[in-house]
Amino acid sequence: MEIGSGSHRYIVAADWARLPDGVEFGTTHAVRESRDGTIYIHNTGKPSVMTFSPDGEYLGGWGDEYSAGAHGMLLSVENGVEYLYLAATSLHFVAKTTLDGREIMRMTAPDLPEVYGSPDEFVPTETAVSPSGEIYVADGYGKSWIHVYAKDGRYLRSLAGQGSGKGQVDQPHGIKIDTRGGEPLVRVADRKNHRLQYFDMGGAHFSFTHEGLRMPCTAVEWGEELYVPDLFSRVTVLDRNDKVILHLGDWPGCWEKDGWPNLPRNTWEAGRFIAPHDLHVDGAGNIYLVEWMSGGTGKVTKLVRI
Repeated sequence: MEIGSGSHRYIVAADWARLPDGVEFGTTHAVRESRDGTIYIHNTGKPSVMTFSPDGEYLGGWGDEYSAGAHGMLLSVENGVEYLYLAATSLHFVAKTTLDGREIMRMTAPDLPEVYGSPDEFVPTETAVSPSGEIYVADGYGKSWIHVYAKDGRYLRSLAGQGSGKGQVDQPHGIKIDTRGGEPLVRVADRKNHRLQYFDMGGAHFSFTHEGLRMPCTAVEWGEELYVPDLFSRVTVLDRNDKVILHLGDWPGCWEKDGWPNLPRNTWEAGRFIAPHDLHVDGAGNIYLVEWMSGGTGKVTKLVRI
């Protein structure tokens, strides 16, 4: 099956991930690719981090200890070495690990009694690393703050806070460093405000993007384009100026169906998305999409660019 148009046309590989007997996805939350082409999927099943070849062959996994809180995942190259940052929501920390699962560091709630009455109120959803090595953690399901940590995990400062005005966020679900312009910016998927919000590296509000967005979970760069997995049933592609190029897999009103997002498998439609949560675009422009099914059913699709 083919979806898209113009220069953005894709073959839908709905059954791309081939799991062995006895291994099942939990809720699929995040997907990344290492330099050797291995695809990493973070999910609430066991193992929590599963690895695949580009053609969907299961290679193995690790991280049972992160399964309960599995959510966002960042792959960061630091001094030539690749690391993963795993945001564990219900476990209330971000873990930095090697690609084979050795934990190096944890970041927990900062000591901010005016924000957190308890460390368990810190519920991180995604992480970004700046060009200088500072670590930005979005407390997307907690208090709607963004906290900045040093390379060694020491707390440095915070920005945002809950609200709808400039410099405020409401459920900052995803966070990335935008490198498409002359100076890097912090790009936040400000989900409940239905927008992307940009901050400069000092933490000041820079701009908003609203166009074409329903409930953006994050926004992933590919060249000068942004690919936005929108929880409300589509993937949106934006150009360098954050103008809509096209929507992929749009299923209007799907999020209003009874039981959404846990729709019965026999109602799934190839090429139409239920609840896009994260994606990765590889060097050839192929998209690996993971969707959120809160009942613990994974949904992974590869879109092969034509």
